[in-house]
Amino acid sequence: MTRAGAEPTGFASPNFGPRRGGLAPDLIVLHYTAMPTCAEARDRLCDPATEVSAHWLISEAGRAEQLVDEAMRAWHAGAGAWGAASDVNSRSVGIELANTGDAPFPEPQMAALEGLLGQIMSRWQIPPERIIAHSDMAPGRKRDPGPRFDWRRLALGGLAVWPGAGGDGNAPLTRSLNAFGYPVAPDEVLLQAFRLRFRPWAVGGEDAVDRALAHDLARRFPVDARGARA
Repeated sequence: MTRAGAEPTGFASPNFGPRRGGLAPDLIVLHYTAMPTCAEARDRLCDPATEVSAHWLISEAGRAEQLVDEAMRAWHAGAGAWGAASDVNSRSVGIELANTGDAPFPEPQMAALEGLLGQIMSRWQIPPERIIAHSDMAPGRKRDPGPRFDWRRLALGGLAVWPGAGGDGNAPLTRSLNAFGYPVAPDEVLLQAFRLRFRPWAVGGEDAVDRALAHDLARRFPVDARGARA
């Protein structure tokens, strides 16, 4: 990895720029490629005409390929926010998982992701609560990595967070989700994004379980306690 601000060499994608304002990564954003094959996804992420990229691409077989230097700003997140971070591209490392969006994530791919996450978290001192979905920071606009991604597995390995018991089932859901990091959005959009990650099997309107789980996340991982920079 090159030093911040240096031109990287040996990486496949030309779609990157300097991180703005001297920022370093303090988030990791997970995506799925939503393309038929990993090769097609790689071609798109490396095509200058698309103006999209990610730092890492992991195939279904577990091959992790670095496309952009982590010190640089890849173009993977787009519009959205997480807590105080509005320019998420300047604050994050983006990981693309080769997946059509409606398929399970194979064991070799998940194992490779776990290994890579541990390395990136150590390299940039990123805590588990700062590992988020693309759908978390862009609710209503994005769905990846989708309802079939195993967030609880990552949390059990210390590579993400998962809500526990003890939350208040009467706490306002939107207030809790904003306190955890979700951006301002209509209530129903935030509910959908929250459930997509933490309760993908749930149906119907907001309930006490949603409120209790969201409140637990907010009280244990409040965004203002993480040193988020504007």
